Amino acid sequence: MPHPLATAAAAATLLVVPSSPAPRLQLRPSRRARPAALLSLPHRLELWPQRLAAVGSTPPPSSAPLAPNSSSGATGLDAGSGGGDDGGDGGGGADFGWLRVFPHVLTASMSNFLFGYHIGVMNGPIEDIARELGFQGNPFLQGLVVSIFIVGAFFGSLSSSALVDKFGCKKTLQIDSIPLIIGALLSAQADSLDEMLLGRFLVGIGIGVNTVLVPLYISEVAPTKYRGFLGTLCQIGTCLGIIAALSLGIPSESDPHWWRTMLYAACIPGFLIVVGMQFAVDSPRWLAKVGRFDDARKVVESLWEPSEVDKSMEEIKAVVANDDSQSSWSDLLVEPHNRVALIGGSLFFLQQFAGINGVLYFSSLTFRDVGITSGALASLYVGITNFGGALVASNLMDKQGRKKLLIGSYLGMAFAMFLIVYGISFPLDEGVAHSMSITGTLLYIFSFAIGAGPVTGLIIPELSSARTRSKVMGFSFTVHWICNFLVGLYFLELVNKFGVGAVYAGFGGVSLLTALFAYNFIVETKGRSLEEIEMSLSPGTRGERE
Repeated sequence: MPHPLATAAAAATLLVVPSSPAPRLQLRPSRRARPAALLSLPHRLELWPQRLAAVGSTPPPSSAPLAPNSSSGATGLDAGSGGGDDGGDGGGGADFGWLRVFPHVLTASMSNFLFGYHIGVMNGPIEDIARELGFQGNPFLQGLVVSIFIVGAFFGSLSSSALVDKFGCKKTLQIDSIPLIIGALLSAQADSLDEMLLGRFLVGIGIGVNTVLVPLYISEVAPTKYRGFLGTLCQIGTCLGIIAALSLGIPSESDPHWWRTMLYAACIPGFLIVVGMQFAVDSPRWLAKVGRFDDARKVVESLWEPSEVDKSMEEIKAVVANDDSQSSWSDLLVEPHNRVALIGGSLFFLQQFAGINGVLYFSSLTFRDVGITSGALASLYVGITNFGGALVASNLMDKQGRKKLLIGSYLGMAFAMFLIVYGISFPLDEGVAHSMSITGTLLYIFSFAIGAGPVTGLIIPELSSARTRSKVMGFSFTVHWICNFLVGLYFLELVNKFGVGAVYAGFGGVSLLTALFAYNFIVETKGRSLEEIEMSLSPGTRGERE
């Protein structure tokens, strides 16, 4: 049975995936802005969703569903603004406008594949590692080997903002591959517990930076029309990484030294990211922010719809013109940035306490009750279900919108939890109870993968301003890693004290609470460019437009 700390790392996979990046909120305060009273934030949040409905003189694009390009080639907000919403072929047939940007975001999302791989790589061979490195029979040290990764990710998330602001996402992704490669090599060659812990810590630092970087990069490079679809590559990449690690780990059941091969293999994606990102574009928003407007225009011309280039560049320049100074962490205490930071932190807090760690941990026991004794096989079923949900999310993200998927996802998770609680708590036939537990577990994972997983990481950068986007993301993911660790650490203790039924009922209640939170405080970002969202949510900028 895995140690509770190990589940913290497993849960991180599903979570981060986070997601597709998003619009730039001009959340930068004016020079006259004063720190907002934090106690009044809930009241301000109640009014915040109304702002998107009052964007300047043009109706917001998300007020009408995004349709494939028509032969008229119409542009403007109704067709999607700023990000090349008309990115298709213009013939009314299959829309392949996303193909121009796909190689770039696919290369970046390999970081999420590596994230998933490092989560799954410890699933099977941890006992062999403990035996060979001399800490067999010590569940605390086994859990520490797995969860030291999360400690590194915590520090990586905190440092990500400074790196992105200075070097941009492209170069930072390359730099960040260094601890990922070195950490994997140290772990593969480890002859002691200390060497293994150092390697896992370095890998965690790299993953912590990447979980912030990839959603940011995709949100700033992807055309508006495809931002949601392309953003789900984060979740899909993580799922594929987990499945790859579990599949590659099958020989470890017969070869006690196979874990070294698995860790050596983790170096390969790191090298591919370094090479691949050399051919990827920089974010046009970051290029404009550092004054390289000609380079930014070249990127926009190469990836977005030609008819949107001029308008997009005007919006990007307008936003950059209002950001005349460097951001600092104290900006997250000032309105309106504090609202986004509060929402981002709350979404990750609620996501973790909705129980994804616990469900992942207990899933192996659930499958064992119905005769599936192989932990790797059970994890593979969970991984495939997660992957299937991510594929569904990629198809629905730009059609149904982020808010609907988020609410529906948490309602599905709540129903799944209560289904499991019913099967556990009431006197039912054993076969029926086991079937309800399996069904509830897989339904929970699937529901998580269509909304709570990908949307959380996607919508936070969409709601953030260009000025504070990296810091809001860094703060939000820092909250995620802390909660991830705490839930994994105390889950078994809660189960032993209150019972599985009570704990799962609590997870279901948090899921319902999160659906209510999303309904009241999350605004729809589908079909809006980053600049449009930023200008609509920034009082000063909105006033200038009017």
